[in-house]
Amino acid sequence: MPDYKVFPLPDTAEGLVDAEILTWHVQPGDEVAVNQIIVEIETAKAAVELPCPWAGVVTELHAQPGETVEVGSPILTIDVDPHGAAPTASASAEPKAEEQTENGSTAMLVGYGPKSGAAKRRARKDTKAPAASLQSAFARTPAPPTPPAPPAEPLPVVPDTPAELMEPAGSYYVPLAKPPVRKLARELGVDLRALSGSGASGVITREDVERAAGGAVPDASTVEGYDPATRERRVVVKGVRKATAQAMVDSAFTAPHVTEFLTVDVTPMMELRAKLRDHPAFRGVKLTPLTFAAKAVCLAVQRTPDVNAVFDATAGEIIYKEYVHLGIAAATPRGLIVPKVRDADRMSLRQLAEAIEALTSTAREGKTPPADMLRGTITITNVGVFGVDTGTPIITPGESAILALGAIRDMPWVVDGQIVPRKICQLALSFDHRVIDGQQGSQFLSDVGALLSDPAFAITY
Repeated sequence: MPDYKVFPLPDTAEGLVDAEILTWHVQPGDEVAVNQIIVEIETAKAAVELPCPWAGVVTELHAQPGETVEVGSPILTIDVDPHGAAPTASASAEPKAEEQTENGSTAMLVGYGPKSGAAKRRARKDTKAPAASLQSAFARTPAPPTPPAPPAEPLPVVPDTPAELMEPAGSYYVPLAKPPVRKLARELGVDLRALSGSGASGVITREDVERAAGGAVPDASTVEGYDPATRERRVVVKGVRKATAQAMVDSAFTAPHVTEFLTVDVTPMMELRAKLRDHPAFRGVKLTPLTFAAKAVCLAVQRTPDVNAVFDATAGEIIYKEYVHLGIAAATPRGLIVPKVRDADRMSLRQLAEAIEALTSTAREGKTPPADMLRGTITITNVGVFGVDTGTPIITPGESAILALGAIRDMPWVVDGQIVPRKICQLALSFDHRVIDGQQGSQFLSDVGALLSDPAFAITY
C-alpha cells in the first residue's frame, strides 16, 4: 500500500513568513532520492533550493511556479513506499517533521509541519526569470534510518566541476545558466534544456541563448504587463525588491538620518595598492579601493564604537557590539542585497580582500545564503563603481551607520601651495542621530578619511 508523506514549506531564514515558488525540478510520477533538489523558491532575502527529506515517488505538487505559499503549508506529496512494502498511511495524514536515527535520537528533517490556513496565490508573470540557485540551507540534514535505493542511472560527475553546477540525470535536469541568462532566455522564448552550453563546465552563456534565438530582440508589446495604449509596463513588486523597499521605508522613517561628506586625497592609498599588487603576500588577491575602505572602517570603529552600536527602541537601550559584521551593499539582478563579512575587524587586509571578493561574487550569482544577510553592524556601499561621486545612503535596518564610497577621479588639488593632479574621492556617512552625535559621526568620518589619505596612520591605532 502507498505511504504518503507531505512536505511543508520550511522556514529557510529567521522569521520567514512565506516564499514564492520559482521552479519545480520534479513532476508527479518522478522518483526522488534523499537530499535531491526538488524546488527552487524565492524568499524576501534570497533564492533557495530545497532538498527532499525522503526517497520515493512524487504524487502531487500543491503549488505552481509564481504562487506564494505560507511557511508550513504543503507544497509536495511523496509516496515513500511506492512498491507497497510499508504499512498503510492515509494521504491526508499529518506530515512528520522528524524521524528517529539509528541510535534512537531525533533528527529534524526539512520542514516544520503545516500551518493552518490556505496558501496565498498569485499568477506568475512570464517576465520573471528564475533566480540563481543557492546551496541548500539543509545540506547537512541527517539521513533517515533506511538508506534510499540508488537511482536507476548513475549521476554524471564532471571532474573539477563545482557541485552547484553538476547536471543531474533523469527527470529533474536543470540547465546550467546564470540568472541574467535565464531571464534573457525567458524573454526570447528559448528553452534552455535544448541548448548545449559553450561556457566552462557546459554553462550556457548569453551568446548561446542569442544564437538559439537567431539574434531576436524581445518586443516590449509582447511582454506581459505591457499596455500599448500608455506604453507602460507594470511589474508586481515581490521577493528581494519588495523586502528592500519596505526596509528602506522603515529605516528612513524610523531612524533620524544625518549625512556628512568629506572629500579625500587618496593618492597615497592608490600608490600603496599598486605596491601591494606586486608583493608576494598579495599575489592572486584582488585589491580594490573597497578593501582599503573596509579596513579603514574597521580601524576607525575602535576609536568611535558608537557607529557600530544600534538603538533598541523597544527596550529603550543602545546596544554596543564588540564585533564588526561589515555589510557590503551589492547590486544583483534580483535587487540590492547586503551580505555581511563576519568579524571583519579581526581580518588582515588580505583576508578582507578575499572575503569581499567571495561575498560579492556569490551575491551577483544569486547564491548568498539567507544567514549571510543577517546581524550586520555597519555597512559600506560602493557607489563609485557606477561612476558616482557620492550620495546620501539610507541606513541598513538594525544598524546605525552606512558609508558611501565615491568614484576615485584625477582632479586638481593643492599640495604645499601648488596645484597638482591627485586621486580624489568623496565619502558620505549617514548615521542614526539617536545613537551617534554630530561630534562622533564627524570623528569617525575624519578617521576613515585620514586612513585613506595616508594609510601610515594605521600604525597609530
